[in-house]
Amino acid sequence: MQLVLFCGIQATGKSTFYQQRFFHSHVRLSLDLLRTRHREQRLLQVCLETQMRCVVDNTNPTRAGRASYIAPARAAGFEVVGYFFQSIAAEALVRNQQRPGERQIPDKGIRATRNRLELPTRAEGFDTLYFVRVQGNQEFAITDWQDEI
Repeated sequence: MQLVLFCGIQATGKSTFYQQRFFHSHVRLSLDLLRTRHREQRLLQVCLETQMRCVVDNTNPTRAGRASYIAPARAAGFEVVGYFFQSIAAEALVRNQQRPGERQIPDKGIRATRNRLELPTRAEGFDTLYFVRVQGNQEFAITDWQDEI
């Protein structure tokens, strides 16, 4: 039983990372797909009740927002693994422009998420935490998280 929680601004590779690493093993919880918090919470509850591995593929910029997934997952006995995606707004803006038009996010949305971004810490309830950098060509470098970053 595992809940994987992504954290990082838009256009940092989270959904591509999910497709490469978790598509065949974990249910994807994403506001982009589910459209409402109510639907997302219902699917999360089903995953927890049925002990289904899942990934929360959202920006999750704040500790309070992440707690709404971490607390119930821990209460259900899940391992909680976090992936923080390097969030450099200038790079994300460039990647965003390379997306098809219907998938582009307004620049101000990316900047607003960056302004609210709080770095995660293990103390939030993560069993394991990683730092992910986009290396181009849909490849990623993954390192263990250092709480001092």
